Amino acid sequence: MKAIEFTTELTGSGSLSIPQELAEQLPQTGRARVIILADALSGDEEWRMAAYEQFLRDDSSEDAIYETCR
Repeated sequence: MKAIEFTTELTGSGSLSIPQELAEQLPQTGRARVIILADALSGDEEWRMAAYEQFLRDDSSEDAIYETCR
């Protein structure tokens, strides 16, 4: 199996762009194995996402008392 490596931007469109010069190196037919290695979240981003998910969860029964305070 021949490996061709490149970096591309993920745009949320559900498709990946292959640079033309690399696409020309690919066989016209056959099977290919695709492996995607995406950048991991930084520590701050990971913490922010976890905090947001926790915020969206329902309150625990211990915190229900605060619903009556207005």
